[in-house]
Amino acid sequence: MLSYSHMTKIAIIIPTYNEIDNIASLTRRIFAQKIENLMIIFVDDNSSDGTGDEIAVYSKQFPVETIKRPGKLGIGSAYIAGFKKALAEQNDLIFEMDADLSHAPEDIPKMIIAADSGADLVIGSRKISGGKIIGWNLRRHLMSNGAMLVARLFLGLKTKDVTSGFRCYKKEVLEKINLDKIKSNGYAFQEEMLFLTEKLGLKVVEVPVSFIDRKYGKSKLSGKDILEFFKVMIKLH
Repeated sequence: MLSYSHMTKIAIIIPTYNEIDNIASLTRRIFAQKIENLMIIFVDDNSSDGTGDEIAVYSKQFPVETIKRPGKLGIGSAYIAGFKKALAEQNDLIFEMDADLSHAPEDIPKMIIAADSGADLVIGSRKISGGKIIGWNLRRHLMSNGAMLVARLFLGLKTKDVTSGFRCYKKEVLEKINLDKIKSNGYAFQEEMLFLTEKLGLKVVEVPVSFIDRKYGKSKLSGKDILEFFKVMIKLH
């Protein structure tokens, strides 16, 4: 079992691209949880709507840092950049979550408890009892369920919510995975990281969360991402 010290340092990695409408609420809700030794690392891909300036405002009020990138370089590489910074700054638990308020900051404490209870990777899961998705149409439900089922069967994954982007890693997990060799850069990144974690024999625990489809801004999911999901699955097999 992987462990960490009592004085746990926690970093939350949040990639952003044109999320100005969500930054204020997200940041305030995260720090409203009153979690000690917690910081946010935003990874901004040169947003054109002023997201970077909005983050700068909150960096003066809260422990918030920003990795500024020259353009849209992909969500996978954004998380890797954030992971490396969080590891370099000696964080013990490293979260990933979306900037669009689809992941509720109020669920962060129970994910920390799950890690403290022995999980190496905690998944904020929509696919177990108590978890749910709010705001999706039938087509999106069918596409998501189909992709997850195929991935679980093809790769032998035990985890039910394969594509969840709401996660908490113990630092030792990220230290064991060679981040420089990750093949995927879109939403297949979640699938690949989960596969590598399970392959290492580490303990993955799912906790139920409510996923709420974004209200502001545009979804970044594209047909290219869906194609990559299946390509990566074949490469990992």
